[in-house]
Amino acid sequence: VARERHSLRREAVSHGALKVCDVLHDAGYSATVVGGAVRDLLLDIDPKDFDIATDARPEQIKPLFRRALIIGRRFRLVHVMIGHETVEVSTFRAADTGNADRDEHGRVLRDNVFGTQEDDARRRDFTVNALYFDPATEEIIDYHGGLADLRKRVLRMIGDPETRFREDPVRMLRAVRLAAKLGLSIEPATRAPIRR
Repeated sequence: VARERHSLRREAVSHGALKVCDVLHDAGYSATVVGGAVRDLLLDIDPKDFDIATDARPEQIKPLFRRALIIGRRFRLVHVMIGHETVEVSTFRAADTGNADRDEHGRVLRDNVFGTQEDDARRRDFTVNALYFDPATEEIIDYHGGLADLRKRVLRMIGDPETRFREDPVRMLRAVRLAAKLGLSIEPATRAPIRR
């Protein structure tokens, strides 16, 4: 979505997140602000933090920054410290092939497979959390209609809601919390499996 068609601008992004994106771009990688920060900025809410998604692998990200730590077991991330700000940087995750380690209820236990930005968007929970903002071009990348859902004030699961809730049951709580916090209605197909 071109910058003329939305209200989000580079200046709205935190200093640390911009610095991380600029360093990754300069090193030849893609780097976008992703998820809740993009959603909140579009709703005129100050984000509590900024997450970055990139095609760089954790071991490629870490050497680019003086203060950076690789963390995580289920999925490795890099925490980059810029001043007092900690920016979480994740590598695009691959589409779920059904081969991830799962428990007997279908909950994903280990999932350290990298992929493309489109794969990564498919793995995110709700359409409004699968928005990517490129500070270099000020474009928003929207694979699942998250901008339209934000405008309609609707919270919609990406993929089959029941399957996605089984993969990570905390998503049910997140759905209710986000709907209440942001004044969104939970789309009927997303809401139906929660009671079950």
